[in-house]
Amino acid sequence: MSEISPHSRPGPAHVRDEYIALTRRKRLYSGMLLAIFVALMASGFIVADERNAGGFWDGWTRVLDFPRVVLAEASEKVAELPGHIVTFFPALIETINIAAVSTLVGALGGMVLSMLATRGMARWPALIPLFRRILDVMRAIPEIVIALVLIFVLGGGPVPAMIAIAFHTVGALGKLFSEVNENASLKPVEGLASVGATWTQKMLLGVVPQVAPNYFSYALLRFEINIRASAILGFVGAGGIGYELKNAMSWGQGKYDESAAIFLLLFATIVTVDQMSSVVRDRLTHGRKSEMLA
Repeated sequence: MSEISPHSRPGPAHVRDEYIALTRRKRLYSGMLLAIFVALMASGFIVADERNAGGFWDGWTRVLDFPRVVLAEASEKVAELPGHIVTFFPALIETINIAAVSTLVGALGGMVLSMLATRGMARWPALIPLFRRILDVMRAIPEIVIALVLIFVLGGGPVPAMIAIAFHTVGALGKLFSEVNENASLKPVEGLASVGATWTQKMLLGVVPQVAPNYFSYALLRFEINIRASAILGFVGAGGIGYELKNAMSWGQGKYDESAAIFLLLFATIVTVDQMSSVVRDRLTHGRKSEMLA
């Protein structure tokens, strides 16, 4: 074999020039892609604006008209807000119940499917791609589409909303749980397998204790999302406080004080749940500060 001459090896200047040229090409390609993206977005916006009943540029100055009317009417009837809050509080509890049940069912379903879709844990390794595609499909279908179909079949109420949100939650949490499973140690699973444990026993005793904090953290995060989703589904007749908000807004002026009370309830609930779940997730991830300092 012929030896490579020291004079034929690229020097530092050549390497630097190659790096600069590569960087320039990368910036050029990135700029071209950005320009194409901006052009597509601008053209799409223009087409959508032309097809709307009212143009965006003609109507954007009125974007604050509705909030202004709601606040004006609520300020005139501010003494009635506490009564409205008490009136709509049961609907808020129904919304929270929908979100809680959906999150529980979705977390359990996502846990099972995530283990069936994780290498080294799957009961049937040949079916791993099938279970992953099932999670993709469940995650890809929006809750409102499922809810509309179920409302057509089952009628209005909280049950269609719960099923729709739970279905989507299985796919969303299943994806997150499967990523957590991939970081779990398989040594406990192998130890349990050596003594004849069943697949269920290996998962419950060897995997779940390792991943439970992360599972719970993701489930709490999903619970926050599901509260918002259950409120939105109320607009299509799925019950809860969203249904009450739709009715209050549909009546127009004279009922906007009720809309303001519902907005306050939703805002306070979402902020409270967000703060509480953030504290719980932080303790699950990092532990108590006193334990960390000890």
